[in-house]
Amino acid sequence: MPPIDNGPSKVASRSRIVDIAREAGVSTATVDRVLHQRNCVCHTTTQRVLRVALELGYLEESSPLINIRKPPMRLVFLLPAGTNYWIRMLGDSVAIVEKNLLPFNLKCRCVYIEGFNPEALARELRKHAAHADGLAFVALEHPLVREAVNQLSDKGLHILTLVSDLSNSKRAAYVGVDNRAAGRTAGFLLGRFIGERRGKIAMIAGSLSYRGHEEREMGFHHIQQEMFPHLHLIGVREGLDNQQRNYEQTKGLLNQNPDLVGIYNIGGGSDGVARALKEANRSQKVVFIGHEITPDTRGFLIDGTMDAVINQNQQVEIMNAMRIFANLRENKEPLHGIEPVRIGVVLRENLP
Repeated sequence: MPPIDNGPSKVASRSRIVDIAREAGVSTATVDRVLHQRNCVCHTTTQRVLRVALELGYLEESSPLINIRKPPMRLVFLLPAGTNYWIRMLGDSVAIVEKNLLPFNLKCRCVYIEGFNPEALARELRKHAAHADGLAFVALEHPLVREAVNQLSDKGLHILTLVSDLSNSKRAAYVGVDNRAAGRTAGFLLGRFIGERRGKIAMIAGSLSYRGHEEREMGFHHIQQEMFPHLHLIGVREGLDNQQRNYEQTKGLLNQNPDLVGIYNIGGGSDGVARALKEANRSQKVVFIGHEITPDTRGFLIDGTMDAVINQNQQVEIMNAMRIFANLRENKEPLHGIEPVRIGVVLRENLP
């Protein structure tokens, strides 16, 4: 009876690494670093080691490591400049996630551009498309932006929208939370925290040029009408995610509405809202719901100025974007194997 073949032994495996090292002209330690995806070997050497490993049968063509032999996919993330702390954290995540997804062979750049200006955004999309295989950006809902996206997509460029989507466009996919559901969640929390008290509530948006902010407003407004009709919504103000503008907007709301019982900040700049509430000695009387865990909002939850934060994980968002780009390169469905970005509700008692 022939012996059962259990595959290559540990000795055989080690000898094959020696063979790869000899054929590639490198040390066994270098081979080990390449095969375990440690970022301390130059790209040329990595390609040589992987080529030899493939030729000797140590790796198969289906191995994710083989992607490294191909030219990297050039990606550009365009994010709005300004004081929005979470957007900066989103940008920082690009480099972190790129290192964690080495087998996907992606080369990423993060560029900060003028925010809330559709003409500038359309211009930047066209500019960076000339030196990229894929673009990901926070979309403004505007015909100029839509036309730029559609034209670039028709030329074969892969385009994703981040955080806020773009309607009727040829973008490949949207990466972010369901913003309408996020607005409904905020409205539900605000109403429940306020309880039986009657009074006015207000919303502050970054800009309704963001479809995401518009969807949050709609979700918030609908649940307020459905479940909390005793609360009077006094409209939406735009703060452009700016701390000072949000401070001035909130100060005006407090001065004009002594019966204000709740504020929902749809976008960034929550520190401006918090500062105005504290100055007016109303931080424990006005329910305050906002978005995204940052060092500032974390502190406001701890001291009780904020009651809840609707959060999305920025690293998961960037990781999803990079995996979608990899799917597109391989002619797979964009969302193949992609888990949706989930809405998180963070309170003082469950701070991560």
